[in-house]
Amino acid sequence: MPSAEENKAIVRRFLEETAKENFDVIDEPVDPDFVDLSLQPGQEPDCEGFKRSLAALIAPFSDVNITIDDQVAEGDKVITWFTGISTHDRGPFMGVPPTGKRNTFTDVVLHRVVGGKILEERSAGDYLSIMKPALEQ
Repeated sequence: MPSAEENKAIVRRFLEETAKENFDVIDEPVDPDFVDLSLQPGQEPDCEGFKRSLAALIAPFSDVNITIDDQVAEGDKVITWFTGISTHDRGPFMGVPPTGKRNTFTDVVLHRVVGGKILEERSAGDYLSIMKPALEQ
């Protein structure tokens, strides 16, 4: 059984690679029975649905970078709090046209890691911070 530190490393790499839009890397650390418990409208809960949803969420932004602020692991669970920075310049996000502005956002994600593979993800993101610059124009 992987240690808490090994589970944290698996999740850290997963988050960093997905922020870079390296979606092919997702298949390596993700269990074939993966379930996303924080579904976007119309999203299927499996890995392919997760990849499509993530690609759609990231598509309006360039220069996406994340910093892991805190990460805690206990048993098979890893909780990660991270801050991201991106430029909203590639397309609309939740109906808001591109602003061209750099945005900072936060996200907290809970992963279940079983046998060295990510089995579940649950997340809560701060989308208002991304939309706020457009709403203030």
